Amino acid sequence: MSDSDLSSILFALLLLAGLSQLLGYFFVKLRQPKVIGEILAGVVLGPALLGRIPFIAHTLQNADKGHILTFIYWLGLLLLMFLSGAEVRQLFSRDERREVGWLTIVGTGLPFLLALVMGPRLIRPSLAGPHGNTISLIIVLAVGVAVTSVPVVSKIFTDLKILHTRFARLVLGVAVLEDIVLWLALAVATAMAGKTALNLRQMSFHLIATAVFFALGLTLLPRAIKRINKAPANVLAKHSPVGYALAVLLGYCVIAGALNVSLVFAAFLAGFAVVHKKRRLFADALDAIGKVSFAFFIPVYFAIVGLKLDLIRGFSWKMVAAFILGSCIIKILSVSLAGRLAGFRGLDLINLAITTNARGGPGIVLASVAFDAGIISAKFYTTLVLAAVLTSQLAGAWLDYILRKGLPLLSSTSESEQQTASIEDHAPVV
Repeated sequence: MSDSDLSSILFALLLLAGLSQLLGYFFVKLRQPKVIGEILAGVVLGPALLGRIPFIAHTLQNADKGHILTFIYWLGLLLLMFLSGAEVRQLFSRDERREVGWLTIVGTGLPFLLALVMGPRLIRPSLAGPHGNTISLIIVLAVGVAVTSVPVVSKIFTDLKILHTRFARLVLGVAVLEDIVLWLALAVATAMAGKTALNLRQMSFHLIATAVFFALGLTLLPRAIKRINKAPANVLAKHSPVGYALAVLLGYCVIAGALNVSLVFAAFLAGFAVVHKKRRLFADALDAIGKVSFAFFIPVYFAIVGLKLDLIRGFSWKMVAAFILGSCIIKILSVSLAGRLAGFRGLDLINLAITTNARGGPGIVLASVAFDAGIISAKFYTTLVLAAVLTSQLAGAWLDYILRKGLPLLSSTSESEQQTASIEDHAPVV
């Protein structure tokens, strides 16, 4: 790599990191989620605005010739999920399994099933890509309606200083369980696209591998990692806790890759395993990783998400409005019903419904994978991405409003936790 190529890459990263931090700060001042400003930075640098300038477009294209930006994108996403997993290590405590179960089965299952049933009547030729067929389009539509974002919701919780709360654990618990269905459904949809035949054996192996990895990642593997953490022979953990924590992350991702399991899901489970209730051994290490990640890698990740959004090649106001309105109504009503069955009432239902309606990262991944596979059209791709961004902004703005008013996220939350959330809400946002 020549000095010219390296300079081009560094300049591209400077643009992405600098503008994402600047717009993120601006959105925080407006009491909006910082993550929306970071995504908007990519849109500004994309072909819709500054990307029209030949110098900017050429710089960004050269930076990704060696897939450098793609690597930074995935590294930022994995670090975000790793840190989120570390924060919600009590995700599936006995006191919350019932609530998570209702919210997942009814709040996610009902929108998914409704979209599958109504799909044949909703599918139009304008939604289909060159390799799209009715079944694959219906699956993509159903996932787009039902999915909740783990990365974006995690970032919103972090920005608002509420990632430690029971409310955050419930929402992320639901979102993580949804990921299993998301990746399986995407695998089925892409396998059925075009002339590709559906391989039932391969799909079955993928589902079983994901389920087994999930179960082990929440039960046996954390116990094994705990013993390794305390082992006298573990020199790396004692002398370089940061290096050891990152090694655990990479190890999980390598194993997941070999099993064809989502690396995003693996990163979350790695964070879940590396810390425990006391959190003393690696507290400083995770803090150091978090400072670097939230200062550079994670903002760049969201900026690249925005960079991939092309508002020129396909856009339809009618499609965007119809999908966002219809999918939001179905999702919010379903989660409200699930919340009532789980024992929540009043404001609790509104908070849960609006937050789990955020599509965020998985919604964008869904759009990208389906578009690259030729399942959906450019207009539907843009619709799915905009729905992910706008529903995430709505969730962040609503939660910020609730915290500023001093209202509880969950009425059953302990008084001490509410006081902590209220105090930290006025602290500087990361």
